Amino acid sequence: MTLKKSLGLPEVFSVAAGAMISSGLFVLPGLAFAKSGPAVILAYFLAAIFVIPTMLAKAELATAMPKAGGTYFFIERSLGPVMGTYGGLANWFSLSFKSAFALVGIGAFASIINPEITVMQIKLIALGACLIFTALNLLSVKEAGRIQVLLVFSLVTLLILYVGKGFITTHPDRYVPFFPKGFGPILHTTGLVFVSFGGLTKVASIAEEVKNPTRNIPLGMFLALFVVSLLYILSIGVTVGIVDGGELSGSLIPLSLGAKNIMGAGGMIVLSVAAIIAFITTANAGILSASRSPMAMGRDELLPAFFSRVNKRYHTPHVAILFTCGFMVCVILFLGIEDLVKTASSLMIILFILVNISTIVMRESRIKNYRPKFKMPWYPWLPIGAVIVYIFLLIEMGWIPIFISVDFFIIGWLGYWTYARVRVKRKSALMHIVERVTAKELKSKTLSQELRDIVIERDDIVEDRFDRLVRACPILDLDEAGSVENIFQRISAMMEDRVGLDAEMLFEKFMEREQQSCTVIKSGLAIPHIIVPGENKFEIMLVRIRRGVVFSCAPDPVFTMFVLVGSYDERNYHLRALMAIAQIAQEAVFEDKWKEADNEEELRDIILLSARKRDGQTSPGA
Repeated sequence: MTLKKSLGLPEVFSVAAGAMISSGLFVLPGLAFAKSGPAVILAYFLAAIFVIPTMLAKAELATAMPKAGGTYFFIERSLGPVMGTYGGLANWFSLSFKSAFALVGIGAFASIINPEITVMQIKLIALGACLIFTALNLLSVKEAGRIQVLLVFSLVTLLILYVGKGFITTHPDRYVPFFPKGFGPILHTTGLVFVSFGGLTKVASIAEEVKNPTRNIPLGMFLALFVVSLLYILSIGVTVGIVDGGELSGSLIPLSLGAKNIMGAGGMIVLSVAAIIAFITTANAGILSASRSPMAMGRDELLPAFFSRVNKRYHTPHVAILFTCGFMVCVILFLGIEDLVKTASSLMIILFILVNISTIVMRESRIKNYRPKFKMPWYPWLPIGAVIVYIFLLIEMGWIPIFISVDFFIIGWLGYWTYARVRVKRKSALMHIVERVTAKELKSKTLSQELRDIVIERDDIVEDRFDRLVRACPILDLDEAGSVENIFQRISAMMEDRVGLDAEMLFEKFMEREQQSCTVIKSGLAIPHIIVPGENKFEIMLVRIRRGVVFSCAPDPVFTMFVLVGSYDERNYHLRALMAIAQIAQEAVFEDKWKEADNEEELRDIILLSARKRDGQTSPGA
């Protein structure tokens, strides 16, 4: 059972924005200020810049492959099942860690409202919130998305009020010197706060549940990055200007201190409530996104199939959600924070590296059915540069998180070889690059066929009779044809059994039709069509002549032929088929795609994935 497409642009924006606004804004600025002073503002700006390449890479991959699992799915299809297993587990655990710690943050900020709260009470609050959002995600993705929208817009409103109120009371002298410790600490601080923007791209994990994903996913991420980056820079800039440096340095409640300075105790409580809302949005977005990784891995048989089960009533992956909840409960109750937060951040950076590499691999595989609606600009220099920057940031995280990340890879590798290896037969895009230098007969079509099916689902293509005929039709692919008579003889021989008529009779009808009027309708394209005796007969044949064939009635060689053979009672559908062909041939890139196709199946896919108007559709590709 497939997941229901119920999330629009507001939900996509809110999931992406909500996953970013949490500890990175309400806890981390004080720690970052201790390292670089007022230049922490610049560090956040640089971190926002550094996340852009991965945002662009995921926008491309998500518009080409809007499937549940997001990062896992991209890595598995591009780099293979071993890296896919690692990517899926890393994505699952990284998101679960961050969501669990966001829930703990709810309890921690509750201590401002109730200073007498105990550690166990904080954990109980976190557990209660975890169970509430798990139940919400089990019952309805749409409702979870709506609540996310409400929470995020409430949070943005509170932050705008804070910035507006605080801006007029800032003290310019608190920004001087801007670099009290020199420029050197800025890069280290940027690495520290970079994780604040990591949630931006997690929305790709729920791409399969997004309406119009080719528009809403890129646009939602772009809007979220712009809005959240602006809020980060303005909020931190105001906080630096209204809180004494000695008080701000190392504080775990920097914005609450700022609100207290300008609005008193009431302001501190209001910003603490905003912080709690922020942690809730991160936790909700985390549960929503994290659970899609084990679900997708279950579909692909890298994990047991029960992980992929979808509730028939609510259309939610209930098993994956429950396992994610159970894991988060264990993290909340039993695990320490600091090393695991660093590990989650290290896993995130490694996943960013793999996603940028995946974009390069998918492009270089030259799979014709890899058809992103959005393409990463400045390719390949942008993803290559991003990989280099992320490696540097990863080193800045320290060796312990890297060693733990390596342990995750070993676990993923062992899991693949002991469980999934005998079950998984897919070929990755990386193998397509290898196959480009091998014999044609060794090439695999599995990924290309899967991408074709994804495009059909993505563009809501509902196959009509013409598509079904094309799926089953014979294809003649020639380097050269010789004469028109020779090619019609070959067509007649291939169509003989399909229409139940002698090949010689078919050949005579084709030649007679050409003598009556030329079937070349435009430069390079001909549509030979004949009427045959009988009833309920209609067949299509596709023909490509790489070097072209010259018809006596046309000056230019013909490279493409749509051959139509039908009985008289099918004359109405004959006209509909001609209209479909005309729409296909008018596509701006049709001729280039047709000439560049590597084999018969790619020729067939060009027709099946065309943006023509189908029977029963209101618009092409609808």
